[in-house]
Amino acid sequence: MLEFSGREAVVTGGTGALGRAVVGRLVGAGATVHVPVYAAEELDGFPYRQHEAVKLHEGLDLSVEADVAQLFGATTSLYTSIHVAGGFAMGAIASTSLDVWDQLMQINATTCFLSCREAVKSMEGREGRIVNVAARPVLVPTGQMTAYTASKAAVAALTLSLAEELSESSIWVNAIVPSIIDTPANRAAMPDADHSAWPKPDEIAETITFLASPQNSVTRGALVPVYGKS
Repeated sequence: MLEFSGREAVVTGGTGALGRAVVGRLVGAGATVHVPVYAAEELDGFPYRQHEAVKLHEGLDLSVEADVAQLFGATTSLYTSIHVAGGFAMGAIASTSLDVWDQLMQINATTCFLSCREAVKSMEGREGRIVNVAARPVLVPTGQMTAYTASKAAVAALTLSLAEELSESSIWVNAIVPSIIDTPANRAAMPDADHSAWPKPDEIAETITFLASPQNSVTRGALVPVYGKS
């Protein structure tokens, strides 16, 4: 069993489908979890809203340096930082506007960069774990997703580079690489797909929390596929 008793974690995107699964596993293992919240409606139905081990930080924009610094500044002994926050858009490159490109880079790459940077500052001199979220199109190219894939490729490259930068420390950096995740939103968007083949948030959360745990004593610089049967 993973053990997080007495350890602090940050989970960006913690109110989403995958983020909730991660938060649940962490608090179940004894962690105190800091969750940033951009908009109040994200908390509708959030099952850990009143949980004593979950610290909510409302009104934060993870693409703004000061807001990310505020989030990580609220921690006192950060051990785990898991960066689930991100977004998706698809379309042929000819119809992809610069605004969409910039938005995807901001919501996926910039938020990850800032969160990694502040996590490293908070963990300096101590052991720690960082887990990012890339995407399957980075490893298995898919059409109609050029901008999205590029933004997630930045996450993957950041992960590999940072893992090497920190190789002589005790901070391990890894990323998971999911395919389409079995969430209500994805089912609604693709009602005719084989949903049984999609990996479930709880299943992916199991891999994330292992990589983010003290039990992960050797794995760093990995891009870990979590495709399920898809």
